[in-house]
This record gives sequence, structure tokens and C-alpha cells, in this order.
Amino acid sequence: MSRRFLVVSASMGSGHDAVAGELARRLTALGHRVDRTDVLALLPAGIGPGLRSGYRAAIRHVPVLYAGIYAAFFRPGPGPRPGSAPLAALAERRLLDLVERWRPDVVVPVFHLAAQLTGRLRAGGALPVPSAVVITDFAVHRQWLHPGNDLHLCVTAEAAGTVRRALGRPAVATGPVVAGRFFAPAPGAADWRCRFAARASGKLPVALTAGAWGTGSRLAATSRLLASAGYLPAVLCGRNERLRRELSRSPEVWAIGWEPDLPGLLAASRAVVDNAAGQTALEALAAGVPVVGYRPIPGHGLEGVRHMAALGVSDHARDAGELVRLLDTLTAPGAARDRRIAAGRRLFTGDAAACLAEVGRVAGAAHGTAGD
Repeated sequence: MSRRFLVVSASMGSGHDAVAGELARRLTALGHRVDRTDVLALLPAGIGPGLRSGYRAAIRHVPVLYAGIYAAFFRPGPGPRPGSAPLAALAERRLLDLVERWRPDVVVPVFHLAAQLTGRLRAGGALPVPSAVVITDFAVHRQWLHPGNDLHLCVTAEAAGTVRRALGRPAVATGPVVAGRFFAPAPGAADWRCRFAARASGKLPVALTAGAWGTGSRLAATSRLLASAGYLPAVLCGRNERLRRELSRSPEVWAIGWEPDLPGLLAASRAVVDNAAGQTALEALAAGVPVVGYRPIPGHGLEGVRHMAALGVSDHARDAGELVRLLDTLTAPGAARDRRIAAGRRLFTGDAAACLAEVGRVAGAAHGTAGD
């Protein structure tokens, strides 16, 4: 029976929107109806774009500032701590208007501010349907957690355990939400291998990820390090044209802008050097490509890289020498590479959309709705 879902994402980079889009695709394939909204658009005029611009500027130009913000607002710790409740409160009226108009059976936050918003509304009795939070981070920070939410779908069993201990609320591990095209043999991989070979014959290509905003610490220095070690660094600059132009001055570096055929590029790469434990790192794991965290962005990036390495699905290089040693091992055929690839793919054991569909079925039965 068809149910309705309202997925609440956030246009912070592209990772959360990618998860929201894939959830919508899977739920639609199961016969359900899905509406999507951006939590930043639910805030009063100017606040959402201001938050996005401020966050982007902080991680690009003043990472120590973002590290301080993360420590104060996000990192778990005892005693009273500032939170995002006042900000979430500003979006309540618009979300409730959407719920009244669209009449979903389940609301699905995939961003931490959206989780605070739905948790507040559920706890206060204003939101009449369940809220099922899809947590996209390996490291579950404080802003993901609100006891008002009904269910939390997590990347790992460890993350689900963190939620249950913190809130005493249901949490299950459904694995990362990654589009199916990253699992299947990528049609564009052969073309990318040819392009890599034409660019630097004999050098193994290693992709450096910098997110949709092209953000990272000393990306030029890391690229030169890899080139000097005999690799072809392919830097994914996202939509940061300034970074792409800057890196393109070095002939040994291939600076790539926003790339639509990311499945093909990743499949043709021998490894990925990641700095955020975000969606691209998960897509690399789905594609069967080893991931090494290096110079992670502060806050959630550093915590995520550490958690991934602790789980054994990736590695964390603490310095330049360790990065080269890890890549020399992981790019070569052998047991070490095979173990990392297998560990990464074991993350994908469940289906968040199927779990959400069950939540919708139960919610519809409880409310006596017939569905569409």
C-alpha cells in the first residue's frame, strides 16, 4: 500500500541532498510517494543562506573557528551545552504547514538541524506523524540527538548503539545510503582508465576528495606529495573553480571540477584520499575502492575519519610518510587491499528505505489511513 514520506534535507554541500535523493528514489520504486524540502528554506528569509555561507567560509578559511564551534555545539560532553533549539524553533511553523498540506505518513530528517526540528515538534505533540531520522555521520554528534524523534537509522551498529545509550530511543543500523550506480560495474570506468593512462602513463591514479565545495587543508601540498611518490593525483575540486585553477598550474596534478560520472572515475582509481568521511568516501567504499583519511577538516570530518578507521573500513594517515606507505600497500594487488575492500562493502547490509516503508505501514495502520 502506498504511503507518503516527507524527506527534510539541507543544501550544505551535496551529501545530505544525495542521501535524500536516493531515499526518494528507493521509496518511489517501492510504490510510495515522496516530497522533499530543505530545512534551510524553512527558516526565515536570509537565515538559511547565511548559515550555509558562514559554514562554508569557516571550513575553507578559518578551520580553527569551526573546530571551536564543533567543540561547543556538537561534541558530546557533560554539563550544560549550547544547542540549536532556538534555530530549529524558527522553522517549526513552515514545516507544520507543509505537513498539513502534504499529509505525509512519516517525516524523514537527513540533517541534524532537521532532526532537532522534528524532535521538538514530536515532543511537544505538534507533529502528528512519526519522525525517522537518517543519520549520515559515522560519529554521532549531539545535534543529531533529540528524544522526541521516534526512530534513528544509522550507518553502523556502533552509531546505533550511541543513539540508544544517549536517548533510550530506538535506533537500528541500516548502512550507508548510496546510489546503486556505485555498486554496479561503472560503464564509464574504461574511459576513465584510458584518460588516466593518457594523462600519466604508468602512474596509478589516486583520487583526492574535497567535497562539493572543494574544501581541504593543504590540498596542493598533498597533490605534490602523491605526484612525487609516483602517483597521478586526481583532485575532485567540486564546484570550487578557484581551487581547480590553482591546482591546474601544476602539470603533475589533474584538477577536476564537478564530475557527473563519479562512479566511473572512482572505479578507475586505485585509492581515494578523503578528508571528511562524507558521501564521496561512502561511494568509494561501495565501488570497491580503498579509502585513506588524511588531513581531515575539523569537527565532524576529523571525528568521522577516526571512526571509519577504528571500524576497519578505511585507514587514517597521520603524516605524509604514513599516507605514502598506506597507498603503496592498498593500491597493490594483495590481501591488504582485498581486506579493506571487503570491510567497506560489509557496511552495506541493510536498506534504510525498506525500514522507512515499514515505519510508514505501521503509522498508517495506527492512524487508520488507507494510503494512496
